[in-house]
Amino acid sequence: MLRPVSCSFVMMMIITICSCTEDFLIREPPGAAAGSVITSPQGVEAVLTGTYSFIKGSDMFGGAMGTDWTYGSITSDDCYKGTSAGDESTFQLIERYETGVTDPYIRARWRDCYEGVARANSTLECLAGNQNGDRPIPEPRATQIEAEAKFLRAWFHFQANKVFEKIPYIRTKAELAPVLPEYVPNSDPGWNQIEDDLQFAIDNLPPTHPLGEVGRIHKYAAEAVKAHAHMYQKEFNEAKALLDDIINNGGFSLAGNFYDNYDMTHENNSESIFEIQASTTSTTRSSVLISGVVFHQKGPASCGGWGFFQPSQCLFEAFQVTADGLPVLDIAERESLANDMGLGSNKTFVPTGHLLDLRVDWTIARRGVDFLGWGIHPGDDWIREQNNGGPYMTKKYMHFKSEQSLNLFGTGFSNGKNYRMYRLANVLLWRAEVAVEDGDLELARNLVNQIRNRAKNSSPVMGLCTSYVNPGTNPVVDWSKPAANYKVEPYPQGHPAFSSITEARKAVRMETRLEFATEGHRFLDLRRWGIDEEVLNDYIQRDTKFRAFMKGVVYNHKDDDYWPLPKDQVLLQKGILKQDSSYLNYKY
Repeated sequence: MLRPVSCSFVMMMIITICSCTEDFLIREPPGAAAGSVITSPQGVEAVLTGTYSFIKGSDMFGGAMGTDWTYGSITSDDCYKGTSAGDESTFQLIERYETGVTDPYIRARWRDCYEGVARANSTLECLAGNQNGDRPIPEPRATQIEAEAKFLRAWFHFQANKVFEKIPYIRTKAELAPVLPEYVPNSDPGWNQIEDDLQFAIDNLPPTHPLGEVGRIHKYAAEAVKAHAHMYQKEFNEAKALLDDIINNGGFSLAGNFYDNYDMTHENNSESIFEIQASTTSTTRSSVLISGVVFHQKGPASCGGWGFFQPSQCLFEAFQVTADGLPVLDIAERESLANDMGLGSNKTFVPTGHLLDLRVDWTIARRGVDFLGWGIHPGDDWIREQNNGGPYMTKKYMHFKSEQSLNLFGTGFSNGKNYRMYRLANVLLWRAEVAVEDGDLELARNLVNQIRNRAKNSSPVMGLCTSYVNPGTNPVVDWSKPAANYKVEPYPQGHPAFSSITEARKAVRMETRLEFATEGHRFLDLRRWGIDEEVLNDYIQRDTKFRAFMKGVVYNHKDDDYWPLPKDQVLLQKGILKQDSSYLNYKY
């Protein structure tokens, strides 16, 4: 299994070669030795592994690589920054759409994206050197390495594209010649180059993980990312062919339980298409960097967490269902659900008895419900600062208490839990979107129902707690009963939700929100659907009645849909990189 490691392996090889021979008269000078080692078969593989290792990036806040929690969730109606009001003030500017050109978060995102690009290009350059040397890597492995590196190069550029409206697409010096990399302008979003690199990966990767290592990219992962790129551009026909190939030929199937996509004992399962690997060992902790940041700061499950990334009341209320077990698609028709905002754990609180989609309690940690075996959540006693971040926490990034033994030498802060970047559920719901735009509403309903039937048949969170004061202390719990009043049903044939394209769009988009809540997609989805201004301003108005933080904020699609390029990068490449037009008033 491929695990994220650094390129220090290459340097260790260099040291070994330079120190283990007495024939110093014919020894290569250090620079030449480094070149020969890095272009050796082992060296090329090590540089490629170092590129894979950087998928998670190096920065847990502004970089937010992989999980996109900063740019995809906190900026949406799904989640708050959370923690205490004064913690990470830079984050508050992101949450309020007030980011400036000197913001350290956007600098971190830019740096991490292009560090990943540089690693991918280094892999390609080392491979080229190897192929011109006396120990060339044989086919088809050399072509696979090129395909893996080009996939990763496309993916890192895609991560930049999500945050910055126009980006420079940086290829190797040989590919760019006679233009030098530092003279490549950001004239467009980079879609054509992203697609070209992904198509090379699709054409040259096997249908299963290269070398049998689950951390490596295969053909269908490349198809999923390319389909996602087409979905961003509303190129539905182009996405359709890729999605159909994954569904019909990829051999993927929905995991038996919804939460199988988040626990450590079902990693790399039948649903997983592109999974970011993590581990904890005696020598390294390669956790997905969001981990400890988003865990409770207080309570037995805190493990040193910082209390960021708290789900919104808006998200909690989105999980309510009708008597038929179906979502309430119109937010104006949803009921206000009981919450313990402003209540100490020693105060009486009775959780809502409203019918809920069972995915809610696998997504949101809330008072009166078991938290992954760590105990009944007591509410305020485990929350860092309720008035700022609300009464909820996320669940998808923490491990079960029973999985603690899998985190050898790790803690909750640096657990070894993988992150499913793409899974079959993504593909099915994108295909449902395409079906809606094609007017094939029955196909869209059937695809959505695959997701809903899996949710219906999933194991619920168990343990009905009837202690309404201090529920975390010796609570009365009936572990034979579900923790809340759950009901999930598929849409029946002829349901009004699939009676028109307009209504079907709502149903598919709602299912996407419920299935992937807190996973860094929501803002990016709202933007690509073209409903970001409508949804977010409605959310801001509603949330200010619950929490004061967003008071006075207005979201403007024209100005707030992307973030500015870092000022220092624009100055460094003056005349080459052009600032986003929405940020030209910032002085340089």
